[in-house]
Amino acid sequence: MSDGKRAASAPWIRTRLRTAPGAAVALAVLVLVTAFLAAAFPRAVDAYETEGLRHDIRRADAGRSTVEVARPQPGLELPREQREAAVRTPELTRVGGALVKALPAPLRADTSSVAYGVRTTKPVVATEPWLPRPDTVPPQLSYTAQTGLKKHARLVSGAWPTTPAEVTSASRAVRGTVTEETAAALNMQVGATLELPTAVGDPLKVTITGIVAPRDPRGSYWSADPLVRTPSLIPDPTSRFPQNYWTGTVLLAEDAGPALLSTATEPALFWRLPPDASALTGPDGARLASVIASLESGPGLLEVRAIAGDTAVLLTGLGHIVEANARMRDAISPVIAVAALGIGSVAAVVLVMTGALIAARRRAELALMRSRGGSLRGIGGRLLAETSVTVLPASALGLLLAVLAVGEGRWWPAALAAAGVGLLVCVALPLRTTLQHIRPTLHGVREDMVSARPSRRRTVAELTLLVLAVGAVAALRRRGTSGGGTDLLVSGAPVLVALIAALVLVRLYPLPLRLAARPMARLRGAIGFLSLARAGRSSAGGALPLLALLLALATAAFGGSVIAGIGDARDDAALTAVGADARVSGKGERATLPDELVRTVSDLEGVRSAAPLRIEFGVTMPETAAGDGGGTDGRVTGADADAGTGGGGTAGASGARAIAMVGVDPASYTRLARTTGLPDFPSGLLKATGPSAPLPEGATSAPGRVLPVIASPAVAARLGKEQHVVDTLSGNFTIQVVGTVDRVASLASTNFLIVNSASLEQRAPTTLLLTGAPDPAKLRAAADRNGEEFVVQLRSEERARYVNTPMQAGAERIYLAAVAAGAGYALLAVLLSLLQTAPERKTLLARLRTMGLTTGQGRRLLAFEATPQALLAAGGGLLTGWATIVLLSPGIDLVPLALAGVAGSDTSPVTLRADLWSLALPAAGVVALAAAVAGVQAWWASRRGSITELRAGDSR
Repeated sequence: MSDGKRAASAPWIRTRLRTAPGAAVALAVLVLVTAFLAAAFPRAVDAYETEGLRHDIRRADAGRSTVEVARPQPGLELPREQREAAVRTPELTRVGGALVKALPAPLRADTSSVAYGVRTTKPVVATEPWLPRPDTVPPQLSYTAQTGLKKHARLVSGAWPTTPAEVTSASRAVRGTVTEETAAALNMQVGATLELPTAVGDPLKVTITGIVAPRDPRGSYWSADPLVRTPSLIPDPTSRFPQNYWTGTVLLAEDAGPALLSTATEPALFWRLPPDASALTGPDGARLASVIASLESGPGLLEVRAIAGDTAVLLTGLGHIVEANARMRDAISPVIAVAALGIGSVAAVVLVMTGALIAARRRAELALMRSRGGSLRGIGGRLLAETSVTVLPASALGLLLAVLAVGEGRWWPAALAAAGVGLLVCVALPLRTTLQHIRPTLHGVREDMVSARPSRRRTVAELTLLVLAVGAVAALRRRGTSGGGTDLLVSGAPVLVALIAALVLVRLYPLPLRLAARPMARLRGAIGFLSLARAGRSSAGGALPLLALLLALATAAFGGSVIAGIGDARDDAALTAVGADARVSGKGERATLPDELVRTVSDLEGVRSAAPLRIEFGVTMPETAAGDGGGTDGRVTGADADAGTGGGGTAGASGARAIAMVGVDPASYTRLARTTGLPDFPSGLLKATGPSAPLPEGATSAPGRVLPVIASPAVAARLGKEQHVVDTLSGNFTIQVVGTVDRVASLASTNFLIVNSASLEQRAPTTLLLTGAPDPAKLRAAADRNGEEFVVQLRSEERARYVNTPMQAGAERIYLAAVAAGAGYALLAVLLSLLQTAPERKTLLARLRTMGLTTGQGRRLLAFEATPQALLAAGGGLLTGWATIVLLSPGIDLVPLALAGVAGSDTSPVTLRADLWSLALPAAGVVALAAAVAGVQAWWASRRGSITELRAGDSR
């Protein structure tokens, strides 16, 4: 381009920016926010995946995460000097350094915690008489000589173990140390000696010279082999009787390894390489799993053996940790992709709507340029240059802010996302504007939605999109959503449903307007008829703002339902674990609560109700119970109902031989169940009458005593309606199923019986369930006054256990941001659609005021005009959000987001359900915003004179 052309284009851009600075700034801000969100999303995903991978590796047990290379002792065919040299510190350090360097990327070792050494693989029976023997079984000890003891421990008493002279395989005396825990459990003191039998000659004597304490007990140095830090009392597998013995480890001096070669303990060399997770990133997970597999049984193992010896093996559980992390990531990714694609589509539509608004405002200007000989290429070029001046810097600034806000993540996905936003705006505005001026149009052509007749091309295009969208939804419904991984068809479900709804609703929208306009025309007032007439004079391209609103509402509803589902799943898991708001029980299964404790706790301030339970585990299923049968429908049934029919439990549940029996007070338990939301039953079903009347304390049941019981569906399916004899610690009696419930308070098991505790021979409660909000300190103090064998559990504390892992927390933050962004874009879409026709409405009000229209009537007119479109968007948003959730819920399990990573939590599938508030609030917000904007616009128009709005020659 020549210098003259550059000089000619510069004044145009400056002139346009000076003429309409507000529009330029508004467009730049919109692009800035959109580019920031687009660039922050991939970085946020990378950040939480990176934090999740590092968290899983760091929090895993060191015995699983550490990479250990081990090989047997040097062969006996080698010379003694060569065998001894192979187990000395210099050679172990050389091999260890080579192994650290040979680890393939991205696997790196934490060099500060690396340990090398020699250990015994066969425990030695310690016969010293001063060692403890709990069941007359002597302890079995292991011995290890590893590097870095002084670095990872502090000396508590005695002296560090040393080697005054060079230790060889012929040496018969070495020095060692033990940890504080080992010394306390095994009665070891400084100066104590232990003997190891050797293959030839005298035994090897080990003298304990010091007691040490770990500097980092949870570090890999002490936790890779927990016996090095803490001894353990384990059962004797060779004994016919339940006998236990102690096992632990003695730490020898660093250079004492050669002495173990003469023992019969099968010594082995080892190199422990704990992983360094600080340099790992989320995308490294796949490569890390591949590298670990290669090291375990692939080309990497050959390289390890070339360094450590042909008999070396590599042992690690790091691969399982990485695989578990990948499974959680794969479970979360589809849910996140739905939010990303939905919000991305909304943002794209809103940006196009912004371009359409700018094009509409400048239509007369560009038509004048076109009439004076301006070419489409020239006009488009000027618009492209004008738009680029504001859009590209805004996109770059959004990218910079995203990089600063989310500090860890790959830069190129963020750069591509921000560049895509800038490119869309730079191309959409000139393209949309120039396409409107390909053919000259008559001034003032009305585009009534009621009377408009879409062209054949538009009809074919809409039908094509509709058929494709319906076909994609049908294929998605037939194929399902549980295939795993991110699927664009699954992630695009909100877009597909919203596209179908928008195309259908835009075509159906004129019908109710026509029907409503006829009775309105007969009324005396003009407000109703004018509002419907104005509503029908919307642009024929109304599908675009409607699509934006439907997409935003569907995504917001989906995100809100996900967040609500996570909270509900955690609340339900906490309720399942505790049983009520608070729980007092014994540490042992058979520990009973004293009456004084029950009365004291029940009378505490904040306790609304108390329900004592007697829970007995391991009750043997009656031999006369049926071996098969269906379950029940999970509802309480009467005594005459068939307990063995309906939909049932699983085969595993039906075949259980041991069940739990829960003795309850029917009245207090049903009150608690209704309060906590658990399944309840009519208390009269367990009423003790006749032969099952309450027994005096300690009395024995009569032979014909029959107790009515309520069973779980699986147990009821096996027991049927017949009577069965059961033997329990609470008494022996005959039972008959009179109803079923699918859950019982304080039990996660699906195999249980509920019986009236007043009918039991032994009725002392083992658990006390409380509702309300008692003071935790007072509750624990009341339990402690009755002894230390009682445990207090709070539902709030159990709920707090479900603290998010970094991956769960990151996914929830993204969904919260998606809901907020969806709401923001929905509001912006409403504003843009109303602003596009704002000049016409202001002129209309000015003209009607000259005819006697009051300010109140003007406000009602604009409010009624906006109501049909707002109701259409709100109703369509409700339908679209509900359809999206129904479509995707079969393949979405919220367990990875809600409960994964919490030991002991209920991991049954948690399906996605439509949340009423998430559906209704965004839709109501659209209607409220439309009414508010109309009211503000009417108020603002009333402040300006009619002369300002009605100027001679004005085409509006």
